[in-house]
Amino acid sequence: MNTGMDKDFHSAVPTHIAIIMDGNGRWALSRGLPRLAGHRAGTENLRRVIEACAEFGIKYLTIYAFSTENWGRPLEEVQGLLRILEDVIDRELQELHDQGVQLRHIGRLDGLKPALRKKVLEAIEFTKHNTRLILNVAFNYGGRDEIVCAIQRLIKDGVAAEEITDALVSQYLFTAGVPDPDLIIRTSGELRGSNFLIWQGAYSEWYFTPTYWPDFDKEELSRALEEFRQRERRYGRVSQSL
Repeated sequence: MNTGMDKDFHSAVPTHIAIIMDGNGRWALSRGLPRLAGHRAGTENLRRVIEACAEFGIKYLTIYAFSTENWGRPLEEVQGLLRILEDVIDRELQELHDQGVQLRHIGRLDGLKPALRKKVLEAIEFTKHNTRLILNVAFNYGGRDEIVCAIQRLIKDGVAAEEITDALVSQYLFTAGVPDPDLIIRTSGELRGSNFLIWQGAYSEWYFTPTYWPDFDKEELSRALEEFRQRERRYGRVSQSL
């Protein structure tokens, strides 16, 4: 497939993109399928997007897989999502490893059964030396919860108020050591941040698309990256063109 990318495009590829993978349920309902079928289709699509990110030279990909608020969904759907997570680890781990993907988890592992928590930690350990693409899986994650957790750890470590800086807070976040996302993508047409990477996304570029996540393919990703390339990131400063 011709994605229309050229040398200039490659020179402006973001180091880190983050994706709110929204629209699985609506994708399924539009086809007369149960919501869990949409989540499974979204999981299948994730493999393709990971491959595309690695091909495009993106070094960090963060995906919003399950928020702290998602526990409030119907029990059947929550249990189904947890089963999908376990199935993905069982089916995809070796392939991800072979592709040079390093898995990381951001959020809390509370709420997972011990066996599933063990699988997540083993997957992280198994891929920890891979460097082609760092895949941060935000599972049981919330931006506010992350900041609260960071504050709690700062207090526990006895850090004095006058010693607290932006850089220090970043070191206490779940994403410590990971550059802030250059681009945050949200699929399905919703126009909100949904408690995702509140601190890290302060100066990220946002890209919203009406495409449901299961249909967000390599070509759609290329469009998002092309738009990112056209933007001027000012970080609060005046445009150079003025």
